[in-house]
Amino acid sequence: MPRLSQRVQAVPPSGIRRFFDIAATMKDVISLGIGEPDFVTPDVIRDAGIRSIQAGYTAYTSNSGLLELRTALAAQLQSLYGVEYDVEELLITVGVSEAMQNAMLALIDPGDEVIIPEPCFVAYGPSVVFAGGVPVYVPTRVEDGFQVTAAAIEAAITPRTKALLIGYPSNPTGAVMTRERLLDVAAIAQKHDLIVFSDEIYDRLVYGVEHTCFAALRDMRERTVLLGGFSKAYAMTGWRLGYLAASEEITAAVRKIHQYAIMSAPTMSQHAALAALKDAEGDVQRMVAEYDRRRRVIVDGFNQIGLPTFEPQGAFYAFPRIDHLGLSSSEFAERLLNEQHVAVIPGDAFGPSGAGFVRACYATSLDQIEDALERIEKFVSVLA
Repeated sequence: MPRLSQRVQAVPPSGIRRFFDIAATMKDVISLGIGEPDFVTPDVIRDAGIRSIQAGYTAYTSNSGLLELRTALAAQLQSLYGVEYDVEELLITVGVSEAMQNAMLALIDPGDEVIIPEPCFVAYGPSVVFAGGVPVYVPTRVEDGFQVTAAAIEAAITPRTKALLIGYPSNPTGAVMTRERLLDVAAIAQKHDLIVFSDEIYDRLVYGVEHTCFAALRDMRERTVLLGGFSKAYAMTGWRLGYLAASEEITAAVRKIHQYAIMSAPTMSQHAALAALKDAEGDVQRMVAEYDRRRRVIVDGFNQIGLPTFEPQGAFYAFPRIDHLGLSSSEFAERLLNEQHVAVIPGDAFGPSGAGFVRACYATSLDQIEDALERIEKFVSVLA
C-alpha cells in the first residue's frame, strides 16, 4: 500500500515556486514573479499589532475571530457593496487560502465537480482535489478580456456539477468581470443550483472600473461563499489573515473544520486588521494610485517592446503574449531568467489558456520595472 495519498500525488508542485527557487540562487535578479505588495504594512496597522502584543493580547481569540473585527468587516462590506452579513456569518481565517480549503472540505463531496475558469490562481484546482472533488476547467480568451462567459460555464455543467469557483479581479491576468457578465453567470448559478466560491482578495485593487461583489448580486448571497482578506490591499501578506462570508449554515460548517484545524487566526494580526479597516483607507488609496502608475508603465513598455498586452483593470499583474517569438512560456521564462536575470512566471502554470503568455507582477518599484523592461527588450531583440 502506498504511503502517500492519491490526492497528494495527483497534484503537481506549484509552477510558480520553481522559478522562485531558481531566482533565489542568482544575484542581481529583478523579480516580476512574486504576487506580493512591495510596500511595508502601513504604520497605523503595524502600531496596532505591536500595541496588542504589549498589552498582553497573546491568547486565543474566539474561534470565529474578534467580535470587533467581524463587526467592522460587516460594516465595510455593507458600505462598499451593499451586502449585509451578521457577525455570525463571518469567519476570520489564516489567509484566504485556509478559508478556501476549509470551504471546499465543508461543501464538496468526493466526485463533485467544481467549474473553474482559467487561467487561474494555481491553488484553485488543488483545493478542489484535496477535498475529493473534480476540477473542471473552462478556458477564457484574451479576445474576451479573459472574462468567462455564462455560455462557457453552462456548456461545462454535468449532473455531477456542484459549484463554480471564480476569482476576479484575476490572478494572473488582471481581468475584471463586468457587472453585466457577472449577472449572466449568476443566472446560470441560479438555474443549475450551483454554489459559487468567489475569491475577491483583489477587490480593492481596481483601476478606472468598479469591482462587483458577487454576493451582492440579486439572489446570490445565500449561494455564495465570499472569500477575501487583508494581504493585498493593506500590504499584510505576512500577517496571514483572511475571511469567509456566507450564510449562517455554510459559515457554521466551515467553522467546524476551522475549530479542529486552526483554533483561531493570529491574535495580533486581528488587532492589526481592525486598525486597517478603521484607519488605513488613505494608505490603501495611495498604494492603489502607485500600482496604477506602475501598471501604465509596464503595459505600455511591453506593447512597445513587441509583447502584446491587453490592459489589466485589477490586481497587480500584466499578462503579455510571447508565443509569436517561437518559444513556449516556460522556455521564455527560463531563458529570460538565465540571460537577463528577470523573473516572470510562465502563463501555462495557471492553466492551458495561459500558454503563450507570461505573468509579470508590477508590485515592485518603478525603477525596478523600468530596469526589467530594458532587460526584456534586450532579450526580445535577440529573438526577433
